[in-house]
Amino acid sequence: MTHPASAPVPLSGPRFHTEPLELYRRIRREHGAVAPVLLDGDVPAWLVLGYRELHQVTSDPVLFSRDSDLWNQWDAVPADWPLLPMIGRKQPSILYTVGERHRERAGVVSGALEAVDPFVLRQLAERYADELIDALCGKGACDLIAEYAMLLPVRVLAALYGFADEQGPGLVTAMNDMINGGAGALEGQRHLAESMGALLAAKAASPGDDVASRMLGNTAGFTVEEVAQDLMVMMAAGHQPTADWIGNSLRLMLTDDRFAASLSGGRHSVGEAMNEVLWEDTPTQNVAGRWASRDTRLGGRRIEQGDLLLLGLAAANADPHVRADSGAFTGGNNAHLSFGHGEHRCPFPAQEVAETIARTGIEVLLDRLPDVDLAVPEDSLTRRPSPWLRGLTALPVTYTPTPALGGLS
Repeated sequence: MTHPASAPVPLSGPRFHTEPLELYRRIRREHGAVAPVLLDGDVPAWLVLGYRELHQVTSDPVLFSRDSDLWNQWDAVPADWPLLPMIGRKQPSILYTVGERHRERAGVVSGALEAVDPFVLRQLAERYADELIDALCGKGACDLIAEYAMLLPVRVLAALYGFADEQGPGLVTAMNDMINGGAGALEGQRHLAESMGALLAAKAASPGDDVASRMLGNTAGFTVEEVAQDLMVMMAAGHQPTADWIGNSLRLMLTDDRFAASLSGGRHSVGEAMNEVLWEDTPTQNVAGRWASRDTRLGGRRIEQGDLLLLGLAAANADPHVRADSGAFTGGNNAHLSFGHGEHRCPFPAQEVAETIARTGIEVLLDRLPDVDLAVPEDSLTRRPSPWLRGLTALPVTYTPTPALGGLS
């Protein structure tokens, strides 16, 4: 089916952080599986909303390349364009490497993460979760986003990568400042880069049983700068979506009757809630992107060489062709596209690390604060204003104050 020319949809505004799934449904009705959109500054792109079409794009890395140099809009992009951190040019990280070099690089990353001992990972996640809850448990009320979910993943990742324990809090602050994109963003990025450089210098001199040492010890000939870039990408990609996975799952468990029993036991429901979030409320909503290496057609649209295609992961998960009944419980179905697909998907070991951190964080919280309850009306919860990542600005809760464990866990 060919869709007639239609006005592009601005990829911004409150609709993306109130009811994005309803917005995606409307865009799909009006524009089909591939819709014209406008980024900041009216820069044009395509949003791929169809499950089948997104699968097609991510399965063909030659036609739909990750090489951002192909973009036909670079002349229209100003030097201070706010999306440059999201859609960069000539970045030496794994995100923009293509072909055999990307496969080698992905192998190094996967190998370094695969060697993480699952027992050690869970132990670290439990330890830092208990430390965070020790600081909260006596208060009787807190914000689970700012005081818990946003502090846990980066702390665990820093330990896995080889950072000393005392460096953890500073890395947490830097990472969150960088992701929030406010006044401290550049300073946060600088702190992270400098810390990563110092870590790699220390590990080159004295390797350990950690991700950084394993990546430095690879035989594929990557430079220290490339390893540093990939570690920073891994930390950013591992932290914020995992923090939002924790927050979105807790919101679901605290507000949805299907999970009411979980707050008084029933560990299995934690996994069910986490999987449901990946279908209905995935942390990574849209990803930029892929670039067409030649003229082609997709979803009834004419895609020109150099056009940017944005991967609409949340929209594809809700595609009625794969989810006819969006209200039905997904159970163990993990055919969602929340981790991407194809060569550039999130590596499987990274998915396992994220799932362990998120699940452990939720389970420890429910063990320590079993009567946790939402402190505000559900409809007052708000989302960060982003079409890219979907997470709560706050999740205020109350609970019966309990004594701290004091490192006895």
